[in-house]
Amino acid sequence: MVLWITAGIALLLALAAVVSVRRAARKLEALTQSYWELRYDFTRLRSQVQRLDPEADEPPAATPPAPSSTVTFVPLSSMKKKNE
Repeated sequence: MVLWITAGIALLLALAAVVSVRRAARKLEALTQSYWELRYDFTRLRSQVQRLDPEADEPPAATPPAPSSTVTFVPLSSMKKKNE
C-alpha cells in the first residue's frame, strides 16, 4: 500500500513538473518574441532618425591622445624582489 501511495505522489509531482516546464516555456517564448519585436522596432526607428538627420549618428572623429613625456619604460627585471 505504501508503494502505491509513493508512486501516486511521484506521478503527481511529475505532472506538476511538466505543467511548470510548459508554463516556463510559454513565458520564454513570449519574452523572446517581445525581444525581437523591440529590436526590430529599435532598428526601424534608428533608420528613420538616420534619414531625418544623417549627421546625428556619425561617430566623433577619434583623436589620439598626446604622448606624455613622463611615461618611461620600466623593465620587468627591475621589478623583481631584491632579496631573492
